[in-house]
Amino acid sequence: MSVEEKKSVIITFKKKDKRPDKKKDKLEIFENTIGSGINFRDTGLMTRDNQFPAGVSNVDLGYDINEYDAPILTAALSESEIGELKKNKNISLIEDDGKCFAQNVSYEIEGQPPVSSETIPAGVALIKSHLAWGASKGRGVKVAVLDSGIDYNHPDLTSNFRDGISFVPGQTLMDGYSHGTHCAGTIAAAKNGSGVIGVAPEAFIYGVKVLNNSGEGRWSWLISGINWCISNKMQILNISLGGDVAPAALEIICDTAWSKGLLLIASAGNKGPETDTVTYPAKYKNVIGVSALNGNNKLADFSSRGPEVGLCAPGVNVLSTIPGGRYGQMDGTSMACPHVTGAAALAWGAHRFSDNETIWNLLAEGADNLGIPGWDNNFGYGRVDAEQSTFPFNQPNVYQKKPD
Repeated sequence: MSVEEKKSVIITFKKKDKRPDKKKDKLEIFENTIGSGINFRDTGLMTRDNQFPAGVSNVDLGYDINEYDAPILTAALSESEIGELKKNKNISLIEDDGKCFAQNVSYEIEGQPPVSSETIPAGVALIKSHLAWGASKGRGVKVAVLDSGIDYNHPDLTSNFRDGISFVPGQTLMDGYSHGTHCAGTIAAAKNGSGVIGVAPEAFIYGVKVLNNSGEGRWSWLISGINWCISNKMQILNISLGGDVAPAALEIICDTAWSKGLLLIASAGNKGPETDTVTYPAKYKNVIGVSALNGNNKLADFSSRGPEVGLCAPGVNVLSTIPGGRYGQMDGTSMACPHVTGAAALAWGAHRFSDNETIWNLLAEGADNLGIPGWDNNFGYGRVDAEQSTFPFNQPNVYQKKPD
C-alpha cells in the first residue's frame, strides 16, 4: 500500500502484566507483528531541541506514550498493518486518530490595551484575581498550555515562560495562530508595568503545541502532550480545545494524568445554545469543563452546556496577548478556560502542599453561584472566584467533578 493510503491510528496495549507476552515491551510487540520502519519518540523525554529527527517524514514518525496505565503508540499504518495488529492479543484497542480544534469563535486585534499603562482585563477583574494577589500570585506553579504554541518573546509572557514542546510535525513551538498566546496571557501575563496582567501573574508557563498554525490538531498530539506534562511534572493543564468524538485512549491518558496529581481544565465547547453539547475532553470525569459567560454575567449563547460543566468564567471580548507583542480580543469557551486555570494557579500558590483534588474543591466551594443553588448544567458550581478559592485555609468540602 502506498504512503498516501496510510492513516494515523492510536494503538492502546494491555497493561504489561495483563499481556500474554508479559516480558515484551510494546515496541517489541509492534515490530514483531508488522516490522520496523516507524521512528517512535518517547513523548515524555522529548525536548524542544530533539523534537523531530532530521529526514524523518510525518508518515515515518510515531509517538510512544510510555506509561504503565496508558501504554499507547500512535503511528500512520496501512489497512493490512492494522489488520495484523488487530489479531495481536497484547493489544486492547486500535482507533482512528481524529481531529480536535481550538474553541474560539471570534478574534479582533488591538494594537495596544485601551489604556496607556498596565491593564487588568475585565475578566481578570471580574473573577477577583487582584483581590487574591495579597496571598498568592501563583509564583512557581507549573501551568501547561496545550494549544497552538506560545509567542514566548511577547513582553508580557517572556518572564514567566519556562519551556515547551511541539507535537505538531514540522512546526515549532512558536504560535502561528494566536490562540495559545491569548490563553497564556489570561493565565499569567506578568505584572510588569505595561500591557495586560493575567490572573496569576507569577505562574510558570509551559507551551505544549498540539494544534497547528490553523488551529487544528490530532488527538494523538494531545495525548502525547498530556504524557509530556506527566513526565515533566506539570501541575495544571489548560486545554482550550475539543472535539465531538474522541478515542478511548484520550480518556485513559486524562485519567492517568489526574491519578498522578495533575489538574486538567478544558473548555466546554462552542455548541450552544443547544443543551448537552459539552465536547471532549471536557466531557470526561477527570477533566474540569468550563462554560463561558457574556458581559452581562449570563451564559454566552455560543457556550456549550450540560452535565459535564464544572465551572464558568468570562468568555466574551476577552483582552489578552497575541503574537508580535500585540493584544487582541477573542470570544469562546477557550477564553473562559484560562480564567479558571489562572485561579487554580493562585489557589495552588497559596496552598503549596495541596493536591489536585483539594484545589478542585477550593475552586468549586469558592465559586459565585449564578444559577440554581449548588450545581447546574449551565454554570456548573458557578463563576470561578479567585479570591474565595485562594484565601480559605481550612480543608474544603468535597465536590463531585461530574454528577453521577
